[in-house]
Amino acid sequence: MKDKTTALTSFMKQRKMGLNDFIQRLATNSSYSCKHPEVQSILNLSPPQDAELMNSNPSPPPSPSQQINLGPSSNPSAKPSDFHFLKVIGKGSFGKVLLARHRTDDQFYAVKVLQKKAILKKKEEKHIMSERNVLLKNVKHPFLVGLHYSFQTADKLYFILDYINGGELFYHLQRERCFLEPRARFYAAEIASALGYLHSLNIVYRDLKPENILLDSQGHIILTDFGLCKENIEPNGTTSTFCGTPEYLAPEVLHKQPYDRTVDWWCLGAVLYEMLYGLPPFYSRNTAEMYDNILNKPLQLKPNISNAARHLLEGLLQKDRTKRLGCTEDFIEIKNHIFFSPINWDDLNAKKITPPFNPNVTGPNDLRHFDPEFTDEPVPSSIGCSPDSALVTASIKEAAEAFVGFSYAPSMDSYL
Repeated sequence: MKDKTTALTSFMKQRKMGLNDFIQRLATNSSYSCKHPEVQSILNLSPPQDAELMNSNPSPPPSPSQQINLGPSSNPSAKPSDFHFLKVIGKGSFGKVLLARHRTDDQFYAVKVLQKKAILKKKEEKHIMSERNVLLKNVKHPFLVGLHYSFQTADKLYFILDYINGGELFYHLQRERCFLEPRARFYAAEIASALGYLHSLNIVYRDLKPENILLDSQGHIILTDFGLCKENIEPNGTTSTFCGTPEYLAPEVLHKQPYDRTVDWWCLGAVLYEMLYGLPPFYSRNTAEMYDNILNKPLQLKPNISNAARHLLEGLLQKDRTKRLGCTEDFIEIKNHIFFSPINWDDLNAKKITPPFNPNVTGPNDLRHFDPEFTDEPVPSSIGCSPDSALVTASIKEAAEAFVGFSYAPSMDSYL
């Protein structure tokens, strides 16, 4: 029990590190040594980036001809001062997520505020714009977070998102260690439905993990954070970007081989395994060893789960993606698996199935399911105001050019 607690503590610390920083630490830290040549190759890889950029020289600052242009701004009047920013509820590599109340309609929103300079420094503008594109495509799916609109100032990007306050799945797993099978099945079904919907839009999610899975106020799943989504992947299409979160990387990603949408089914298997057992499959505190396990160690399942769960995990966590569950008919194969036979999928998508756990939040101001590490942090004064015009330097203007077309507001038709 003591060993498992130590492993969990180490696991949680590692999860707070980004993949870029994580791999760089591993590559320079002799304590993570592993002699397996494939693992050495992975650990010596530079930070994740698009495969087509792997062998090219660093790209120059964006010029007008390289602007990401997604069309004219649909919401030119939106500005930070429209909101009263109440609490920090999340943090990422490029900024923060804040609970905010609109000053006019008193509605609560989660506002994701990203620093353009930080995004450009790490050459991540493609991922940010991809996130916006994916959010725009989510018209009405019940298990994907919704974008209300977006806008930008000279130095920041603002996503105005649904406010979801039932807590991260990761937060609940931390507290309860693992879930009983019926509860794990319910969450896995709602996650699978969301992934299947993204795949129907030719989008591969690529970063499924408990931190990106939220519970709403009733206890339903809401998938969030679309920064690593890859668009325009046809049913038989592949991509080869090295990205994701260490514990959930599929073997083909570690092999740096082209991969397809079945990478999401591997991640679903990893999350389901973690819900049932408390740690991801192949987990080791030594990350080089964990990568070696993912590539070479057979899946081991303890006997305290049903045969149906065992069979599903074996299908999803199949190292050969051409034999993985979902490789031929995608979501249909998952949906029809015996493990999900108690699920009525029409009722599930209509939210007619009562969730197995109710977060019992009393209202928008109930922050009990957010990590105090975030909520105790003061709201930065710079978040709620536009920058002084004197601060709009050449570098900020350059940043603005890179995000032309970011702003978005839905047409009135989408509400009808």
